[in-house]
Amino acid sequence: MELLDTVYTWFMSLGEDYGVNPLIFGAIYVGAIPFFSLSVIWLGYNFKRGVSIVMPAISATFFFISAYLYLIIAGENVPWWVYVIILLLVTVGGWFTIKKVRRKIIHKIDQM
Repeated sequence: MELLDTVYTWFMSLGEDYGVNPLIFGAIYVGAIPFFSLSVIWLGYNFKRGVSIVMPAISATFFFISAYLYLIIAGENVPWWVYVIILLLVTVGGWFTIKKVRRKIIHKIDQM
């Protein structure tokens, strides 16, 4: 029982360290696990079929950092690497979106 008490004390102290509700953080952290797993499965499925893996990769990254997004929005003392991953996620997502839109525009122009 002492181990459980120690884990509980540690978990609840996370709220103090980051200024957030540890129950919400924990719910997001644990709740994202199945969605992260499904995104990785989706990524593998697309890779095997030779289809773009961009969306499943972005999805997996989003669910991987979702609890930390909560920290950024509601908390303080967020680790620096979380900002780097979010910046990369936005950059890659924006780049592929622009590329896709340009491709569609060129395709429409060619059809005229």
